Amino acid sequence: MKHIACKAVAASVLFALAGGVAIAQSGNNATPEFNPYAPASGHSYRHGALPTRPVHELMHKYEASQQRARRSTKTLSYGGAVGGVGVMSGHVKVYIVYYGNQWGTQTLNAKGDDVFSGDSYGAAAVAEEMFKGIGTGNEKWSADLTQWCDGAGVARGATSCPSTAKFVPYQTGGVLAGVYYDNAAAAPSAPTATDLANEAIKAAAHFGNTAPSSNRYTYYIIMSPHGTNPDNYQSPTQGYCAWHNYTASSYGNLAYSNQPYNMDLGSSCGVNFVNSGTAGKLDGWTMTLGHEWHEMMSDTYPAGGWTNASTGAENSDECAWIPAGQAGGAANVTMGTGTFTEQASWSNDTNSCAITHAILH
Repeated sequence: MKHIACKAVAASVLFALAGGVAIAQSGNNATPEFNPYAPASGHSYRHGALPTRPVHELMHKYEASQQRARRSTKTLSYGGAVGGVGVMSGHVKVYIVYYGNQWGTQTLNAKGDDVFSGDSYGAAAVAEEMFKGIGTGNEKWSADLTQWCDGAGVARGATSCPSTAKFVPYQTGGVLAGVYYDNAAAAPSAPTATDLANEAIKAAAHFGNTAPSSNRYTYYIIMSPHGTNPDNYQSPTQGYCAWHNYTASSYGNLAYSNQPYNMDLGSSCGVNFVNSGTAGKLDGWTMTLGHEWHEMMSDTYPAGGWTNASTGAENSDECAWIPAGQAGGAANVTMGTGTFTEQASWSNDTNSCAITHAILH
């Protein structure tokens, strides 16, 4: 079923062929794989993986045990592009995919958002309103992205953009292009990375995006249902709340993300991270959706975009789990469609984690 809603820096990129799907993996030896607790350790396709809060602490303890000083700079540099693409230098179409019939019976609310009987948190409708709201209501959370660029004039290793570059534009008027409830069968109880990449390819076909040109500015969010464990996100030692990647296909490269139903992990994935009680039940949900979207926008086909040359971290990774009230901390962001909890993202031009930023382009 479908309805339209409101309408390296890597030294190389390797492709691991699994089940006929090419899953992009970073060849950057400076990734967080040095830390055995990092979700990307041994799973280099997990770009921008936001660790659970307990795993985040394990990572910090490991760094301390190795007497590693916290990096002195969070500056991002340009990875030289993959297939000529570094960033989303155009208006993006976001497609949400509800993976598996465990989402339950589908209805629509008064705003035209999806409501599912298997979604007790109402997460689907909130996600749709959030992506409708980006670039509306004078929100400046997403404006941080307007500093990132690609194009022939941007040198590999650059830490700023020349005026001749192609910049990420402010995403005026929202980015949600459509939703797809793939309810033909149940999603696997533990979908693999290949399953998730295959679902992105299936979604591209569903929406008619079957040419590389039609996927240059698309992003597929693969949302697994309550009770499932996609790509072992619930691991106690390498757990995470979401990640993004891209996959090669006959339709061109597809940017997509793995979005578990991470409220199942409670505060480990941000429930009540900013707000208390019922008001905070989806704090982590919208934070992780925003985290991965920001990273996909600035590092579309990892790691051809903007990353930390020393660690492999992307812009949202640099500002993960900073408490509300602290500099660069998570906060409620008001858009034209409502208020959503988001985290800050790294800004080279201000040398800070920015929850709000001037619109540059």
